[in-house]
Amino acid sequence: MSFFKKSKINNQLSKSSQKISKGLAGIFTGKKLNEELLEDLEDLLITSDLSFNIVYDIIKKLRKNKYNKDTKLEDVKEIIAEELLLILKDYEKPLNIDYSKSPFVIMFVGVNGAGKTTAIGKIAYKLNSEGKKVLISACDTFRAGAVAQLEVWAEHSGADFVKAEKDGGDPASVAYKALKKAKDENYDVLLIDTAGRLQNNINLMEELSKIVKVLKKLDESIPNETIMVLDATIGQNSKRQLEVFSKAVDINGIIMNKLDGTAKGGILVSTVNEFKKPIYAIGIGEGIEDLREFNAKEFVEGLLKTSR
Repeated sequence: MSFFKKSKINNQLSKSSQKISKGLAGIFTGKKLNEELLEDLEDLLITSDLSFNIVYDIIKKLRKNKYNKDTKLEDVKEIIAEELLLILKDYEKPLNIDYSKSPFVIMFVGVNGAGKTTAIGKIAYKLNSEGKKVLISACDTFRAGAVAQLEVWAEHSGADFVKAEKDGGDPASVAYKALKKAKDENYDVLLIDTAGRLQNNINLMEELSKIVKVLKKLDESIPNETIMVLDATIGQNSKRQLEVFSKAVDINGIIMNKLDGTAKGGILVSTVNEFKKPIYAIGIGEGIEDLREFNAKEFVEGLLKTSR
């Protein structure tokens, strides 16, 4: 079953759409398309965090179809939308939780500040509201504040909670204990939080790999899903994070948070284009239901302020 809420994005991408739409309107004012206009468009799209390869394809199509012709703003938007949808359409795969695999185990990875804890809390809240028995495991054992925050979310969402007996405990041991409890006590879903590792910290990356190895001692199929939580506001740095985390664990899909707070919404397209990972959900606000199922068509419409 589809997990995240389906709903219109509306104006939640306003910062990105304002930058792109206003920029496009300033460039294309009925003039004939020439190299100067194409250079201006290239600059606009790259500063919106669309990667060079994507921008190159857009420019190439415009040059082929519209060069030395009067250019209408909507025609330009249509060509950009076509290129973005071509990239995104195969990666709007929803997160499907198979409750026949009890417990269904989801591990969350990502750096501090990306929104892992709140994403876990919101997912736990939704699961609990559907009558599912949920366990949360706090494997960020070196940050007492992170454990406390997650425990508050567990209480708020009605989920049970497993943490280390003392600060600085072995994260892999906590994960093992949580999985054993989840199996023994018939939980539907186990959500595992991990430390917000800095992507250049080799020791912590090895620790993340250790958590996976320990879980597989109990069940080779676990984790059923490993989700990378990214912060859209950091732009191209999010791609670097995904690259490094992917070397430590197998990433199944992405949650991209804070798209409502950035003018660099193009980073989602660039990330998908480079890593070919599905976007399970996008975060477009602080509300309990502001994790939304990713819809490529609606995202492109929201980004460009157009409809198709």
